Amino acid sequence: MTVVKADFDRALTLGRPPNITGLFPNSRALIVSGKVIDRAMLRKGRCMTIAANARNSFIIRGALSAAQRANAAIIIEIARSEGGAKAYCPINYWNMATMVDAAMNELGISIPVAIHADHYVIKKDGDIDLAKVEIPTMFEAGITSIAIDASHLSDDKNLLTNLSLSQMVPTWAGYETEVGEIKGTSGLSTVDEALFLIQGLNAHNIFPDWIALNNGTTHGIEASGTGIDVELTRKIHDRLAPYQISGAQHGTSGNSKKKLQAIAQQTRTTKANVATALQMVAWGVDINDYGNAKLDSEGRLVKIKNEGVTDAIWEEMKGYAAAQGWQAGNYKNLNLPFENRLLGQPLAIRQRMSKRVDDFVYHLLTEVFNAKDTAELAVAAILRQGSHDLGAKGERLENPTDWTGEKIVQRAATLDSDKGPAGDFDD
Repeated sequence: MTVVKADFDRALTLGRPPNITGLFPNSRALIVSGKVIDRAMLRKGRCMTIAANARNSFIIRGALSAAQRANAAIIIEIARSEGGAKAYCPINYWNMATMVDAAMNELGISIPVAIHADHYVIKKDGDIDLAKVEIPTMFEAGITSIAIDASHLSDDKNLLTNLSLSQMVPTWAGYETEVGEIKGTSGLSTVDEALFLIQGLNAHNIFPDWIALNNGTTHGIEASGTGIDVELTRKIHDRLAPYQISGAQHGTSGNSKKKLQAIAQQTRTTKANVATALQMVAWGVDINDYGNAKLDSEGRLVKIKNEGVTDAIWEEMKGYAAAQGWQAGNYKNLNLPFENRLLGQPLAIRQRMSKRVDDFVYHLLTEVFNAKDTAELAVAAILRQGSHDLGAKGERLENPTDWTGEKIVQRAATLDSDKGPAGDFDD
C-alpha cells in the first residue's frame, strides 16, 4: 500500500518545514520534522524505524531505496563525532540535507524522511557557547530534528544544558534528549535519573519527542554480547508515560533480531539508530546475524569477495588503516579519506554497495522493526494537522517553581547515580 498521489502532493505543500522549503523550493522530496516520523510509529504501534547514520553517500542511497520499497518513514542522521566540525565522515551536519534531497529527487523517493543531528554532544561549559552558534547554522542547512546530548555531564548540568540549548531548536523540529552516556553495562540509566530530566524539562514547557538511555548497548562493534536491557527500558518508559515521550534506541549494531523486536514491541521506542553495521555492509564486510562485523582469527575484518568495494580498494583501505595503527573498531575513520576514492569506482560497484545497504535496511524495516507502511501514516499526520508543525505530544504537568536553577541542583544531589567509568565513548 502506497501513499495516494493527491495526498503526497498536499503533504509536500504542507509538510516541509520552512528551512527545507527555503533551501529546496523546487524539490519533490518530502523532508519533514522528526516529530512526523515519531507520530507515524506511535500511530501504528509496536514499531520503530531506522535512524540510519549516513557515514557515506552509499548508505544514504541504500537506506532511502529500502524505505521506499518498505513504504516506511525513516530518519537519516549523523552524530557530532561523525559529522561535526571535527568529523571523520564526508557527510556532516551542514551537507546532509542537501545530499538527501538530491538523492530523493534522483531516485524518485516519495516516503517522508527526517534529517536528524544526532548526539550533539556537550561535555564542558565551553561547548554550550559553541552550540549556541552551531545549532542555528545546522537548521539553516536543513536539519529537521536534533539530539542534544549532555549525558556526559552530571544530572543537574544535563538538565540545565537542555533547558538552555532547547531555546536554539525551532518549535516544529524533532527533539531528542539523553540520560546516561552509552557505555554498555556500566553506568546504566535509572528510572529516577530519566524522570528527573523529563520532569525538569516539562516544568519549563519543553516536551522532547524522544529520550535515549544507557540501557546496555555500546557504540561501534559490540563485544560484550549483552546488548539491550529490554526490561530496564520498559520500566523507564512506563514511568515516563504521563509525559508522552518516546524512546530512541542507540547502539543497535550487535544486538540480536529478537532483542530489537522486543524493544519495538514491548517499549515506547520509535527510533533505532544504526551506524556501524551499515558502514560494514556498504563496504562488503561480512556480518553475522547480530549485525556485527565478522573477524578472522587475527582480529581482522572479513571482506566478502565481489561484494561492496573492489578487492583492490579494500586492500588500499586496509593498508591505510594499518599505517595509522587502526584496528577494526577504528575503521570508521576511513569514511572521510576514502569517500572520493569510492565514488570513483565503476557504476556497477557503486550500485552493489548501495544495494547491499538497501537489502539490509529493508529486512530491518519489514522483519524486525515492524515499520512497513508507516509512510502513509506520516503523511496522514501532516494532513490532519494541516501543517509541518505537529506540536507537542505532552502538556505541562510539573510546577515551574519546583524546578528553579537552585532547586534543580538540590534535587540532583539526592539522586542515586552511577555514571560508570570515564573515557571516550563517542562513535
